[in-house]
Formats: sequence, structure tokens, C-alpha cells
Amino acid sequence: MRGTGRIMLAAVVVLAAGTAGAGALAAQLTAPNPYMAIDGWGQLPDGRQWGATSAVYPAPDGEHIWVGERCGANLCVESDVDPILLFDTEGNLVRSFGSGLIAWPHGMFVEPDGSVWVADAVGYAPVPEGWGHVIYKFSPEGEVLMVLGEKGVAGDGPGHFNKPSDILVTSDGTIFVADGHDAGGNNRIVKFSADGTYLMEWGSAGTANGQFRDPHALAMDSQGRLFVGDRGNSRVQVFDQEGNHLETWHQFGRPSGLFIDENDVLYSTDSESNARRNKGWLRGIYVGDAATGWVTAFIPDPEPNQDGSGTSGAEGIAIDAHGNLYGAEVGPRQMRKYIRR
Repeated sequence: MRGTGRIMLAAVVVLAAGTAGAGALAAQLTAPNPYMAIDGWGQLPDGRQWGATSAVYPAPDGEHIWVGERCGANLCVESDVDPILLFDTEGNLVRSFGSGLIAWPHGMFVEPDGSVWVADAVGYAPVPEGWGHVIYKFSPEGEVLMVLGEKGVAGDGPGHFNKPSDILVTSDGTIFVADGHDAGGNNRIVKFSADGTYLMEWGSAGTANGQFRDPHALAMDSQGRLFVGDRGNSRVQVFDQEGNHLETWHQFGRPSGLFIDENDVLYSTDSESNARRNKGWLRGIYVGDAATGWVTAFIPDPEPNQDGSGTSGAEGIAIDAHGNLYGAEVGPRQMRKYIRR
């Protein structure tokens, strides 16, 4: 187990940004860490080792956690193991699927009916039909129910993606996709109807409000506002569901993953800030109020070499029914569970 007390937040940067919303511009000097980290969560079968993982989401009952794992490495091409795994909250494997179908599971979303959505981000040339550049919808048992995009084919039109990073589905079935993973890629949010019909898109490469550099994660609050982790720009952007820009927040670090719970608590994972990227900010999990933007807690990255390492700590983040957190770690290649002290 690991845990630290309180850390200093970059209050000066927050104040300079001037975008945190009403009531949130006072100096956020300190934030507590009310969690302890537990290593070794999630037991894989047959001596299998964890690979890179960023896809994680709670099942509807809050007592199980879905994880997308990259087949003991950072890629599932030519692997015969299942990358999509369902665990109970103690880390026991319940079910798995997806072998031979998914190259690079990246983002994940689970609907109230149990349907599991997975972004297969990295693309490979058609051999025979290619890999990646698609969004899958699965039944809880692993049956393919829908595919958005064309497998193995990158593009920027209504029917194609270029390394899609994440998916979000609203209560009426509307689908949002963050496309794509690279800062020089499509840099857009694409909206579809429940049956997969293209409706609209917004965004382009850049640093202005409404532009993106690697839209990496999606979440939605109780008001129906769409939160986008604009990782390459080290900020969270907030939109209505028609793509109108509402807010830009810098106080949640360089977001790789986002999750908003039923109480409108926002969790943002920063796995990349260092001396080269987003200098002055600390890697870790930022916790705050989705309504005001106020940061209320911070879990520091367990990697001690803040400036000398690359991607570390959690990229994906999920919360169970008991308020425990689950960090999906690409660099360390593991899942880490955080429990309240």
C-alpha cells in the first residue's frame, strides 16, 4: 500500500488560466490525498502477465470492473488471448472475450444495459481485413452488436476514424467519439445517433477553444455537458451536446482519462506531465467538482521520477459502487486499486 498526505497544486497557473468557473478561481493551494494504493489488483489466468492498459469502466452494478488489456504487451495483433476482461472488485476474473478482433484497446464505455463499447485505436494495413480505426459495441458476453468505422482503414470522413481514443453513449443512445489519438490527427468529436447514423462533428487541430490536440477522453455530467480531455493542450474542454464550447479548464492537469460519477465528482488522470510536457504540473489523479471546477483531492503518481520518465501512472480511471478507484496504467502495465483511508 502507498499513500501520501497533501501536495501543493499549481495555483498560479490555475489563476492565470481564468477559466475554472464561478467560485473556483480562489487559490487552490493544497489538496488532500484520501486514498491508499493497492498494487497487484486483477488476477490473470494461466500465468498470463499484464500488458499496457488504458481502457477501464465499471459494470452497471458497480460490483464488477471491465478492463481492456493489450495482451501482455502493448499490442494484440497475432495474440490468441482475450483483451477484454471482466473482474469482480476483489480482482477475480469473471469473463473475457475479444481474441483475434482488437489490436489496441484504448477507451471504453459501458451502458446501463451492460453493452460494452471499446475503441480499437491503432490501425494496421488490411491483411486480410486489417485492424483498428474502429469502435466496437459488444454484448456483455462478447457478441459484436455494432461497428463504427472501417476496420484497418483510416480516414476523416463520416464513416471513418483515425485512431479513435474514446466513446461515450448518452441515456438516449446518442454516441460521441473522440477521434483521434495523435496530436496531428483528426482532432475532432464525432456524434452519431443510436443506430450509428452520422449526425455531426466539431473540432480541428489547434489551441483555441473548440480545437484539440489529441482529444483523449470523454465524460458527461448530470447536466448533459460533454467533457473532453484535450491531452495535447493540457486541458479539459466542456461542451454542450451540439458542440458549443462552454468552458476550458487547466486545473485538472494533462488529462489522459476522465470519469464523472453520479454525484458529479470529476476524476482526471494525468500520466504525462513532466519537464517536457505541461511543466510545473504534477502527474497523478485529480479529483474535483464537475460543476465548479474546484479541485478537492489529488493522488500523486507512484512513479517518483517526475521529470525523467515518460508516460506513467493511470491513464484510464473507473469507480466502483463503494467509491474505490481503479487506475489503468499503460507504462507500468498494471491495474492499481485505490481505497479510501
